[in-house]
Amino acid sequence: MDSSRIPFMIFPKTEGCLPSFHIVLLSELVWKLTLSVKTEAKKALSTSAFPTSSVTGLPPSSTQLNYFQQPQKIKKSDFSVFLAQYGGPSFIPSSQDQPSPFAFYRAGDPIQTYFAASSVLSTLRQPVGMDANGVCIDGNPAGFLVSKSTSCIRTFTNLSSSCATDPALDAASYYRDFTILKVPVNTTDVKLMQVSIAPVTQPGAPQMDGNTCHSVVHEVIYEIEFNGTHGIQSVSVQFKVTNVSGSSLQQRFTLHFWSGTSLYTLPRSGNPGYIIGAPLLSLNSGARQHVTILQSQGNGICSQTLRYKVQFGMNVRTSCHFSILQTMMDGSCSYLQEKLYQALEGVSSPQALAITGSAQPTQTDQWTSILMWNCSMQAANCASCCMIPVSLKIQVLWAKVGLQSNPQTQVLGARYWYQCQSLKSLSMTMVPLTTVVAFTDMTEWPESPRSQPSTYWKVPFDFFFPFKVALSGGISCQGDLACAFLMTFMLFSILSF
Repeated sequence: MDSSRIPFMIFPKTEGCLPSFHIVLLSELVWKLTLSVKTEAKKALSTSAFPTSSVTGLPPSSTQLNYFQQPQKIKKSDFSVFLAQYGGPSFIPSSQDQPSPFAFYRAGDPIQTYFAASSVLSTLRQPVGMDANGVCIDGNPAGFLVSKSTSCIRTFTNLSSSCATDPALDAASYYRDFTILKVPVNTTDVKLMQVSIAPVTQPGAPQMDGNTCHSVVHEVIYEIEFNGTHGIQSVSVQFKVTNVSGSSLQQRFTLHFWSGTSLYTLPRSGNPGYIIGAPLLSLNSGARQHVTILQSQGNGICSQTLRYKVQFGMNVRTSCHFSILQTMMDGSCSYLQEKLYQALEGVSSPQALAITGSAQPTQTDQWTSILMWNCSMQAANCASCCMIPVSLKIQVLWAKVGLQSNPQTQVLGARYWYQCQSLKSLSMTMVPLTTVVAFTDMTEWPESPRSQPSTYWKVPFDFFFPFKVALSGGISCQGDLACAFLMTFMLFSILSF
């Protein structure tokens, strides 16, 4: 019998040891079965996705080993073919080019700029601080609808050279020689979509005087007005300058976005009456907006971008210091007054207040005018004085109107009361400003309704005449229990009726 074809052997049960020829046959069978198992295992490993070094018999370039393939060698004759397929700034084939930009900015998209002199498209930058030292990185793009402030440190190895050549220190580099694009466009549409940047003030170029660099940009504030998918409508920029004599300077960059179509974006503050705690609504140039007042930064300086929203029925008081730039001091009195009015009232000064929380700008009867008492009225006795506002008190009169079961809160009137001081009495570069908002309830509650009238008993004039006769002796009931019971019963029946 061929033992290689026998999967196993059955030996009869015998006493003692197996015969010698049986032992030889069994060992040969075990050796052949082990060899067969090893052969099958090698075949399985050769086709596995995870080859091991124990597998032999396959070349290193075999695809069964799942190794990275060697790149194809490019010859001189094939170079033009590959260049046509992969040429460009990246190795993406022409069929996989990125899609064209959207027709409008989305939140977070980089804001495009255009340099007309060189016909170059770029993006508006908002420098940020990197690493532990907060060194300025100028390549950070500004995101659309991302209102935020960043700060960073600029270091100078040669202050004299940086003062004359570094564009980051010159205010003109933040608005001159380039424009903002309303929406993302191609180069063919740039001329129709440019928005110029209007500087609120125009500081001079940095100049070196001794060891000090003067008129260095310390803070940049962009105010960007947008109109939904119509993109950016206007851009203005403000600067704060300082003098530098050391080897470093901290700069601050702020972007603030605001909508010129607040009529369609602002929610109602009640329907119809105001809800306590809802924003107070005002009207400016036909657009509905929130009434805002000064808000202080962490260092006590008045914020140029953040403002506190006035909430209906909530009295509030804010104070901060407003820095007067040298350009404001050198300008006219009216220019300084305008800047302080804008700081107290906001960029868009309110013209009227909404009577109800659901007032529509097209309905003139739903708005009440604001009474103004400004500095020009207080300077009537001093024609040569320059009176500037230092405090604003907003007084709002309101009342509950309608049914007592469901009264509606309405604004009856408002007044902006300014307290002014002469500019001569302020020999400082920081002006303390204060804003107070006071709500006064003018509700006149009616008399409470009367309760149900009480029962008033009135009996006829001679009602008790029969009883008087009986008691006077006309009817004798002395000793008669039945008579007394009868009289009691009659009296009880009459009274219960």
